[in-house]
Amino acid sequence: MDKYIVVTPNDRPASLKVFGTDVTVLAAASQIGAYGITHQQGEEGSGPPPHSHGWDEAFFVLSGEISFQCGEEKYLCAPGTLVHVPGNTVHAFTYGAGGGSMLELTSRESRSAEMFTEVDAEIDPANPDIGKALKILERNGIKVAK
Repeated sequence: MDKYIVVTPNDRPASLKVFGTDVTVLAAASQIGAYGITHQQGEEGSGPPPHSHGWDEAFFVLSGEISFQCGEEKYLCAPGTLVHVPGNTVHAFTYGAGGGSMLELTSRESRSAEMFTEVDAEIDPANPDIGKALKILERNGIKVAK
């Protein structure tokens, strides 16, 4: 991308509903060509199952406590904590008591913004079709761990 972007609070796109998490895509990796940035806010107990993908990902906790699993290790992360997850590492997270929020940054290969958009458009948050959701994840390069 040859032009800068500025996203003010008034310019932010609507949040996407993704398995109990409100995801606001601030910049898609495919949009700016270098990295992707999302703001994520989740309810207590929500979060993705253990999964992996080919791109690097980092999370910066803004509020609440968020439990992260990276490989076999588990961490309880308070605001101000940075978690970097190299590509192809199995990882997961769960929002703690009262929920929480964080920034997610992904490397240029990321398809997370596209996946979040598809899940929001095609999966009913109240009655998710797990088979359909798994196909969306797979289509976007995400492998759910067994």
